[in-house]
Amino acid sequence: MATTIESLQLSIKEKHTLLTNHAVFSAIRTMDDLRVFMEWHVFAVWDFMSLVKRLQCDLTTVSIPWYPPANPNAARLINEIVLGEESDMTPHGPMTHFDLYLSAMTEIGASTRQINQFLNVIKKGDPLSAALGRAEVEPAVQRFVNATITTCKRAETHQVVGSFFYGRENVIPEMFQALLNTWQIDPAAVPQLNFYLERHIEVDSGDHGPAAERMINEITGGDPIQLREVLEAGISAINERHQLWDSLLIALQSRAK
Repeated sequence: MATTIESLQLSIKEKHTLLTNHAVFSAIRTMDDLRVFMEWHVFAVWDFMSLVKRLQCDLTTVSIPWYPPANPNAARLINEIVLGEESDMTPHGPMTHFDLYLSAMTEIGASTRQINQFLNVIKKGDPLSAALGRAEVEPAVQRFVNATITTCKRAETHQVVGSFFYGRENVIPEMFQALLNTWQIDPAAVPQLNFYLERHIEVDSGDHGPAAERMINEITGGDPIQLREVLEAGISAINERHQLWDSLLIALQSRAK
């Protein structure tokens, strides 16, 4: 079992490196490219919160009548993450990171039609697949979102936190730093997006990432079987993100021809 865990850890490290050096970041050369990037990526910003909320449901009490959480340490960790993601202090006051991203899209003229239409449909209670279809979301984005929501609905708690940590919190700071380092956009021209990216680099690397990693220890208690499944879930999440970036890169390259 130890060898299997070590092998999975090595695989995650290799996939992490490939993901944070993906060519999609340097392919963003114009404001039009950035608009396309954001119109795809906003769905990953949205479905991230479903992972957060699934963990909050599992690790705290969100029902009435209330009862104490089984693991107060894990409850505190996820509540700290929820506080930052759902009501962070921004230049516009308390705001969800999702709404901050939408504001950044509006700032540069990126279309919010698809994401808003999608949200309007799911608010009515329609199935996820129907909402994605009606909003005419790109197939690659649909695949990514469906994979995330499937994890939220069907995976065990430790698998969700594996996807959350390895597929999101542990990789986002380096992905966003790679974007800032390689895109050919003046940050001063996109102040809200620049704030969003730098805020996530700061918070995810300094607070939320370490908190998510501690959650793994709290939830699994070091059980080798659960640790293996955490790593497998993380690999799956990284693979999904890589496929999303591969498809987006093709879309950006086709526009440049």
